[in-house]
Amino acid sequence: MNEDMQPVHILLAEDTPTDAEMTLRALKKVGLVNNITWVKDGQEALDYIFRKGEFANRVNGDPTLIMLDLKMPKVNGLEVLKAIKTTESTRIIPVIMLTSSAEEPDIVRCYEHGVNSYIVKPVESDKFFEEVSKAGFYWAILNRIPAR
Repeated sequence: MNEDMQPVHILLAEDTPTDAEMTLRALKKVGLVNNITWVKDGQEALDYIFRKGEFANRVNGDPTLIMLDLKMPKVNGLEVLKAIKTTESTRIIPVIMLTSSAEEPDIVRCYEHGVNSYIVKPVESDKFFEEVSKAGFYWAILNRIPAR
């Protein structure tokens, strides 16, 4: 890691344990598993990002990358995305929508609200693994955002 790079911290918001486990394995493959926080619904994601509820006293900085499932309980991924991208302190954080929805209206709404990447979860686990590895590596390691 270059001395000018910030430590990588990924927030994964995914309510399906098998999808979360596959995502974590894919990120581990490219060396990104050391600092990942997994939350299981949209409300937990918002609480984590904005330091509320059980995360009110968290000490680590903002995530380097946020990976969101679109269809989550309590608060869906689109609402979480809107909150991230309309808040001054969080809007530059890259967000990958990682979802099973290939519906055009979902894709359009996510891009209208500032998503950086939209990945449809393939049914085949090897393909899913490969896509998540590549996306995680690009957005968390190669992509540069301004220092905060």
